[in-house]
Amino acid sequence: MLAAASLQSTLDEIAAEYVKHLGFRVEAVGEDSVTLPLPVTPGLVHGGGVLCGQAIVSAADTAMLLAMIARLGGFKPMTTVQLQTSFLRPVPKETASVAIVARVLRLGKSLSYGEVDFRVDGKLAAHATTTYALL
Repeated sequence: MLAAASLQSTLDEIAAEYVKHLGFRVEAVGEDSVTLPLPVTPGLVHGGGVLCGQAIVSAADTAMLLAMIARLGGFKPMTTVQLQTSFLRPVPKETASVAIVARVLRLGKSLSYGEVDFRVDGKLAAHATTTYALL
């Protein structure tokens, strides 16, 4: 299992500039999970005064990538096959950050599955399920 600092270093090295602008900082790494916050910044808030869904979907994909890297013990080539996100409650612009927990549910030889929870004040704001192909 990778340490949080090592996983952060990997993200800083491989992430697209767009992803780096989201401000992720790995807080904790478990055997099958990664925990990190998504800072709610003015650039991620749309005209309705809430965190935009596009930022949440990007965060889901990035968080699961990190969980997969942690589970595999390092970066391996992979690609997103499926990412489905349900938005359960809005995240107001006054929110400092959203707590993200990404969990690898099954690591297969060619396909892997996971889920990502987004919480604000302990309440579920969004939930994503993912499928990744290991290349």
